Amino acid sequence: MSADTNFMAEARDTYVAANAATLRWMLDRPALGRGFLNTKMNSITHADYGPADGQRGPAYTYGWIQGRGLEALATHAAYFATRDPAFAAALDERGRMLYAVLAEMQRSDGHAYFCYDADMSPICFDEAGRTSPQTTAGDVYTYSDAFVAKGLVAAAARYAPNDLRRQLDYLDGVIRAIEEDRFQMNESAPLSTEAAAAQPKDFGPRMILLGAAGLLARIGQRERAGFADRFIGHVLERHLDPSSGLLANVPGEDACNVGHAIEFVGFVLEFFGASAPTELVRTLQDLLSISFRAGFVKPGITLAVSMRTGAALRPYCPWWSLPETIRAAALCFGATGDSGALSIWREAHGAFFTHYWRGAPPIAYQTLTRTGPVDFVPATPDLDPGYHTGLSLLAAIEFTERR
Repeated sequence: MSADTNFMAEARDTYVAANAATLRWMLDRPALGRGFLNTKMNSITHADYGPADGQRGPAYTYGWIQGRGLEALATHAAYFATRDPAFAAALDERGRMLYAVLAEMQRSDGHAYFCYDADMSPICFDEAGRTSPQTTAGDVYTYSDAFVAKGLVAAAARYAPNDLRRQLDYLDGVIRAIEEDRFQMNESAPLSTEAAAAQPKDFGPRMILLGAAGLLARIGQRERAGFADRFIGHVLERHLDPSSGLLANVPGEDACNVGHAIEFVGFVLEFFGASAPTELVRTLQDLLSISFRAGFVKPGITLAVSMRTGAALRPYCPWWSLPETIRAAALCFGATGDSGALSIWREAHGAFFTHYWRGAPPIAYQTLTRTGPVDFVPATPDLDPGYHTGLSLLAAIEFTERR
């Protein structure tokens, strides 16, 4: 057995164990409110957040996290169904509970929101952290809609097939909003069509929704993923900087979120599988390599780099971009056999499990800098519910098993 084959086999076993441990940890924690996942733990101290922690505490529910967690529960349950039926059944039990709650919440006005207070009323934050009621979304859609829609689609396909068309229609509404400039990225501010239309034209929303394209393919709804080609073309035509080979967050500006670029690569390869066009694969292979080399400042991948100078623009290295790199590099290696992609996979694997993975409990530090862990929240204070880490590692698991 070659060293490369050994690495992939060992990595696969590591990923299965890590994902199972995290999911069991989540299942063992008491649900919050009406059945919400509870990942409210400080990744540095291991202390559970409580009422004194304000917006990190149990009185605040984040739509982002619950939608991501629902997709993770349903997807992992499908994977474990033939490998550990009892575990899959436990995941399904929790998934059905969360599906019912999120479906009811979303049905009330057709949307999901970033944060809810103790009364489950949507709220937003000002720069000082003060809360106020969030405006009704109306025609505006957000990242929370994207994550909750993906979770509802994944769960409906598994638990409530009679609901699937309605959830697919919700997902279609998110896609239309992106293409019609009605998608607002900043959910801490009041939602409005004016704010959505005026914001910078970041590629983030299209990138996130490409994850839905792979989901649709997995559940037998590939015909609903016609937007994928449009989104891929849009990102590569408008955001790929010919000088640096990086993706500009906003066309004409200097900042590049290398983690988002790598996530884009993984989602596209996951959607196409073995049918990815050769020229597209070459473009994605170059984008993965250039983005990783630009952003891997150690111990992880920096939040953003300057395309002009190559310098890291922030000192923070969040956990999520390393598992996303594992997904992208594993799938790129599968599509090309390129030793460079395999090398990136090895480096990302080593960095994540050496510097970020805690093991006991089975969580990762949210953010590191060169000097070690820091209390910096990349998006929500709730820890990852098997989404960035779990679903990324699951893609690599399934690739190694196909081989």
